[in-house]
Amino acid sequence: MKHNSRRTGLAVSLLLGLGVTLALAVGLRQSNAAQITFTKDVAPILYKSCAECHRPGEIAPMSLMTYQQVRPWAKSIRERIVEGSMPPWSADPKVGHWANDPRLSAQEIETIVQWVSAGAPKGDDKDLPPAPKFTDGWTIGTPDAVVEMQSEYTVPADGTVPYLYFSMPTGFTEDKWVQALEIRPGNRSVVHHVIAYAQDGNVKDTAPGGEGDLRAGRVHLGGITPNKTGITFSPGTAKLIKKGSNIVFQMHYTTNGAATKDRTKIGFVFAKEPAKTEILTGNAINTRFAIPAGDGNFEVKASKTFEQDVLLTSFMPHMHVRGKAFRYTAVYPDGRSEVLLNVPKYDFNWQHSYIPKKAIALPKGTRLDCVAFFDNSEKNRYNPDPTKIVRWGDQTWEEMMIGWYTYTRAESPAKATASSGASSSGQ
Repeated sequence: MKHNSRRTGLAVSLLLGLGVTLALAVGLRQSNAAQITFTKDVAPILYKSCAECHRPGEIAPMSLMTYQQVRPWAKSIRERIVEGSMPPWSADPKVGHWANDPRLSAQEIETIVQWVSAGAPKGDDKDLPPAPKFTDGWTIGTPDAVVEMQSEYTVPADGTVPYLYFSMPTGFTEDKWVQALEIRPGNRSVVHHVIAYAQDGNVKDTAPGGEGDLRAGRVHLGGITPNKTGITFSPGTAKLIKKGSNIVFQMHYTTNGAATKDRTKIGFVFAKEPAKTEILTGNAINTRFAIPAGDGNFEVKASKTFEQDVLLTSFMPHMHVRGKAFRYTAVYPDGRSEVLLNVPKYDFNWQHSYIPKKAIALPKGTRLDCVAFFDNSEKNRYNPDPTKIVRWGDQTWEEMMIGWYTYTRAESPAKATASSGASSSGQ
């Protein structure tokens, strides 16, 4: 009995000690939380990671630039960052390292959680850092040139607007190396996305607003989806627009119940000197598929084999609302393969470009395999009609399968460099 009593006493002491330790830890966390304020701790995080979209006139539904704007949303902000839905990002964290990964660090998440738990105190105004500066709505700075639709387009109140094409002369009298570009919709409420191309100025639009001859000889420049703003290329690289070119917009308008007008424009920042390396755009694409009605995991493949050494500088998978997942895999000439990008939960509303921290070298003969998965079942809450077979088409109730990528030609023989951040296999 005495032995048991000693054991019981020891257990009680340990439990009491653990309780004191936990109490001290909780007290310390509460003490730390009480010291966290908006002006000193939270505003710098929001300015760095949220303000680009969460500011007046931009795509987010609310501005998060001031304490008065942020305070009503404090609990909602905490929920969204803890669940990982904000800032939006869809890449598998186990594959690749990305220069434009917007995710908050564990410390930043904990700071916001503690701040909200402490009642979201404002703090001292003198601790507030300067708000980030944006140039008249442009995220790329002041453009050197702006090209705009030649007239407004009236978007009807309802119904479906087919994809439209608008051609605008640049007036460039010499070749231009573009360091950055940005597409600015005139009315974001009706512009779902825009894709911009450069085209020889001698190609004429045979039907204003229609397709005409505007597919001929186009060079892909970039695009804007509901979440994408400007594009800035790495130093020494640029897109080339030939003198006398036109800019062609492929416009996807969505009606919102009220007739309205749009006049979209594109701004360019030019490189100060000719680029050493030209940024090119390619894709692996499959237009011949039929997604069965009700199929929740239909697979579609496309591939591209490189006939020269290249450096991949970005990826952008594209599907519509039945898109479920997307994967890029490099298959090297020696038969080895590795996953370069994996998007396990594709979201049509957040179509990202994924920019590797270091350009990925692929030697001549490497095959880039793209695999897309589609959910045409009733479990997909965005599915317009799970009873229909779905094929390729421009409209969102149809589907696309495109593995976009940008690349440069390697100046010296390329050796595979993705393995430091990608997933490898011997398949």
